[in-house]
Amino acid sequence: MTTSSVHHPVAVVGAGLGGLTLARVLHVHGMQAALFDLDPSADARTQGGMLDIHDDSGQEALRAAGLHRDFLERVHPGGQATRVLDRFADVRHTEDDDESRGRPEIDRGDLRALLLGSLPEGTVRWGAKVTGARPLGGGRHEVTLADGTAFTTDLLVGADGAWSRIRPLLSRAEPSYTGVSFVEADLLQADVRHPASAAVVGGGMLFALGAGRGFLAHRETDGSLHTYAAVEAPEEWLDGIDFGDPRAAKAAVLKEFDDWHESLRALVADADGALVPRHIHALPVGHRWDRVPGVTLLGDAAHLMSPFAGEGANLALLDGAELGLALAARPGDTEAALVAYEDRMFRRAEASAAESARNSELLFRADAPQGLLDMFAGPQPRTGG
Repeated sequence: MTTSSVHHPVAVVGAGLGGLTLARVLHVHGMQAALFDLDPSADARTQGGMLDIHDDSGQEALRAAGLHRDFLERVHPGGQATRVLDRFADVRHTEDDDESRGRPEIDRGDLRALLLGSLPEGTVRWGAKVTGARPLGGGRHEVTLADGTAFTTDLLVGADGAWSRIRPLLSRAEPSYTGVSFVEADLLQADVRHPASAAVVGGGMLFALGAGRGFLAHRETDGSLHTYAAVEAPEEWLDGIDFGDPRAAKAAVLKEFDDWHESLRALVADADGALVPRHIHALPVGHRWDRVPGVTLLGDAAHLMSPFAGEGANLALLDGAELGLALAARPGDTEAALVAYEDRMFRRAEASAAESARNSELLFRADAPQGLLDMFAGPQPRTGG
């Protein structure tokens, strides 16, 4: 039995970067949104990883949110430096940090904290796991929560990621496995405890690539190294590894890199703590839906893609900002705002998703890292963040 005595004009499911940006832009324009997130608190889990925030997308969103100056104060100096190695650890390409590239790095947790801190207290309802949603007619929806309560809303926004509970209201599409799996690892206090690995990664981002394999790593603001061991493999490959046994998990992952240089294997072999498996999924390139009154999606809920175009976080930020601006510019005409927002979002998401799929093939092709080297020789690539 549910009760739905509470009504919210705008309800956002998911307090990730996109949902928070939407709420912030609405707040700047004197409008309120209620956010619902399944995490029990803001610091219930680590956010992990560095993001390169692009001047023409993510930074545009932060400008719209009135947070760009605060963002610049939190970026990671030197984070735009890049190194490309082959599997023998031979350096094939290097780039120093260059502010003119317009892609400064920031810790995801720092960016999320900036957005959270810019919202009125109580904007986010923590521990609010959405279990379902249904249309009530006239563009209104009822959303049910795991605790048995429910609420109604005039505008429902799904910002709840890859496995969105809101997407079925709009689309039957589901994410599918891309053929690439990641295993994440951390090396803490790298300059002191792992100096050889710190030297291999450098001050920013590392791409060490071979056929169907690679190590992607970056230096974080706390001095740690965050590594992704990427493997083209069947979806069940990760399921056959016991990640509860760190030693056995390392051995299983490193078996895929038997003929790689030891300095690269050390990025997993010397990892501190448990390894974390990640299947890389994506929605179909060009995913879109017909207009449904009173509901829309943003970020991964709308256009989940692999990380190889470096646009996932940037698009989520821009989606949130543009949706907020569209709503603020059309008071009393939510449907016109959603039409305008979705038209722009669909087009840019399709282009980025297609780029991401192409880059995935390019990074791990038989002559890797040559594909990435060719990209660096041409227009500036976007392969991280």
